Amino acid sequence: MHDWKSEREALLAETMEFTKSLKIERSTPEVRKVVEPHELSFPDYGGSERDEIRKRVESFKVHQERFMREREEHAESLLRRIRPITKP
Repeated sequence: MHDWKSEREALLAETMEFTKSLKIERSTPEVRKVVEPHELSFPDYGGSERDEIRKRVESFKVHQERFMREREEHAESLLRRIRPITKP
């Protein structure tokens, strides 16, 4: 039990000697500006939040309709290619 304690103390002493041998240049800290809440700007979406939500929902619907149309076209093209093969 005493062995690990002596190893720990030796490691601590070695670490302290190493850190004392290092020369660290200390630079002045960067000055940062504190932003006051009244200085913050929020994005203007050209209307109320309700209008923004409505626009996003419409965009989503258009996107989903395009996906459905592409999926149906792909399925139809597959069926056209398969029909001649599957006909007896």
